[in-house]
Amino acid sequence: MKIAIEAQRIFRRKKHGMDFVALETIKELQKIDRQNEYFIFVRPGEDRGVLKPSDNFHIVELKCPSYPLWEQVALPLAVKKIKADFLHCTSNTAPLFCSIPLIITLHDIIFLDKPKGVNTSVYQLFGRYYRKLIVPPAVRKSYKVITVSNYEAEKISRRLNLGRDKLEVIYNGVGEHFKSAVAKNGKYILFFGNTDPKKNTERVLKAYSLYLGKSQFKLPLFVVDLKREHIVNLLKKSGSVDVLDNIYSPGYIDNSRLPAIYSEASIFLYPSLAESFGMPILEAMACGTPVITSNLTAMPEIAGDAAIIVNPYDEIEIANAILKIENDRELKEKMEREGLLRASQFSWNNTALSLLNLYNNIMTD
Repeated sequence: MKIAIEAQRIFRRKKHGMDFVALETIKELQKIDRQNEYFIFVRPGEDRGVLKPSDNFHIVELKCPSYPLWEQVALPLAVKKIKADFLHCTSNTAPLFCSIPLIITLHDIIFLDKPKGVNTSVYQLFGRYYRKLIVPPAVRKSYKVITVSNYEAEKISRRLNLGRDKLEVIYNGVGEHFKSAVAKNGKYILFFGNTDPKKNTERVLKAYSLYLGKSQFKLPLFVVDLKREHIVNLLKKSGSVDVLDNIYSPGYIDNSRLPAIYSEASIFLYPSLAESFGMPILEAMACGTPVITSNLTAMPEIAGDAAIIVNPYDEIEIANAILKIENDRELKEKMEREGLLRASQFSWNNTALSLLNLYNNIMTD
């Protein structure tokens, strides 16, 4: 087969969830499939070294002034030129006019939900409206839609009126580099922030303030991927600016450094309001760090029995969960063991094998 894969953002320096899923899956396919010919379509970027071509894996860089033009014009023209058997779009959207069978990975359809608060990012707002316009008709034209959890499959089926026979659930994996990098000494509580309201940053900061008022240890809060001025604004809003000295916020951290960051954390907080999967849950578990996550959407499905599950709308419950782990050594050690076991059930090799099976089925249908 001649397989075209859209992976337009994997060469950008600051990668996030969907970028890593595409990158890790492609790298694993490159290891296990020597028969089919692959064409990986990307936008130029600084991080070219993350994926190298091989005998049957070709990297095609497409230049275009904007993402919509890249996806809707440049990509389908390039795919047509190489005469691919099908196109797999990996990042929640796809070209509307494609002359060959189309597979779409829909990580989520959050863009169809009512925003959970005021979103200050113009980029995120544009992405939401673009997907709202493009995705429903593209999905209707697709051969298959892949998603990352049973929760999200049910949601997609219901919201887009899509038969379950057209949906395929393929779980994400955990990178092999996610493992305990240091002796566990619990230097801080770890949280991945974001300007997106679904990350629940405001309530996490309130919960942390409550925790500081009751804890004997008063561990600092390590906030990744959020500018300090945004944290200050949220603290002013809640009247908790006094906790600012206990918060460390270095901004974006490269994926290669995350295992050490997870490993040195006493607890990882992930009480999001909506996730279709939640890779950081498993990454933290793989590094031996206890996880507190949300009782909403796909998070209980992914965490299993290895995390403490909380109501993310209740900052008191979040604070009490932190204190419970902090004050119960046996519970903490049990969570570390169960987390390691849970994370071991997810791998990029499993993801790639499931995807390759789906590709093979296209040609036999």
